[in-house]
Amino acid sequence: MNQLSFNIINPQAAGIDVGSRTHLVAIDQNKDNVREFGVYTKDHQDLISHLHQHGVTTIAMESTGSYWQTLFNALQQAGFDVLLVGGNQTKNVKGRKTDVIDCIWIQKLH
Repeated sequence: MNQLSFNIINPQAAGIDVGSRTHLVAIDQNKDNVREFGVYTKDHQDLISHLHQHGVTTIAMESTGSYWQTLFNALQQAGFDVLLVGGNQTKNVKGRKTDVIDCIWIQKLH
């Protein structure tokens, strides 16, 4: 099993892999800590609360289709510094590529 390990540049950063039905959120490099949230307003509020509870200030999220736009706006309105990452930046991850690995990788890019 491949182990992802990166130097932590911003310990208050999170990564989000945006999907049409769910969003996966990484707050650290531990795959067991990745949380899945739905795509509706209540889900966004739960996701934002989760990020606040962990002291997150910066979020990098994959700009997949148009699915990212509503979440992006909600995160900005909640006071987060939100960065968009193109899907092409996660395509070259070595090893088995999964959504969980994507959100951890996205987090470490920024």
